Amino acid sequence: MAATGLALSAAAFAAAPAPVPAGAYKIDAAHSGAFFEVGHLGGVSRFMGRFNDISGDLVVDAPEKSKISVTIKTESIDSNHEGLDKHLKSPDFFNVVQFPTMTFASTGVKLDANGEGSIGGSLTLRGVTKPVTFKLKQVGAGKGMKGEQRVGYVATGTIKRTDFGMNYGVPGAATDEVDLRINIEGVKQ
Repeated sequence: MAATGLALSAAAFAAAPAPVPAGAYKIDAAHSGAFFEVGHLGGVSRFMGRFNDISGDLVVDAPEKSKISVTIKTESIDSNHEGLDKHLKSPDFFNVVQFPTMTFASTGVKLDANGEGSIGGSLTLRGVTKPVTFKLKQVGAGKGMKGEQRVGYVATGTIKRTDFGMNYGVPGAATDEVDLRINIEGVKQ
């Protein structure tokens, strides 16, 4: 879920598989996504869903200036089941009327020469803000179809939904642990 972050330094990019030019990037919503997976019925099986409305900005610069902010509209949840989507939007889970967005703001990043590392930041969900750390991988960098500079990352991690006040059905209906994956493609501005 939401989500991911990427405060990346130019020096870190130089060591990554494909160098990324410093500058401001905007998240390309058509080529980015936030996904979640949770254990159903206390872990009998795994259930997946996604959010279809993701936006945000990346700044690639020196470490103290690099950052990412991601906003996900909770109303855009998509479980591929209309009835379940309605329940997930209710106060039992995301409470989309009271909390229409969830956000991530980065606080730091570490990438090795292979473009792998971690990113820390603050995740706000249901009005609760908690520090989180995600694994981070640079997928690639290059020119888009119109010659624009693009860069891609994947951030993955696990949170406990009860940390954010999402207590419904734990652990019988769904596990407390939620695996998150955020795919980001940024376009240089």
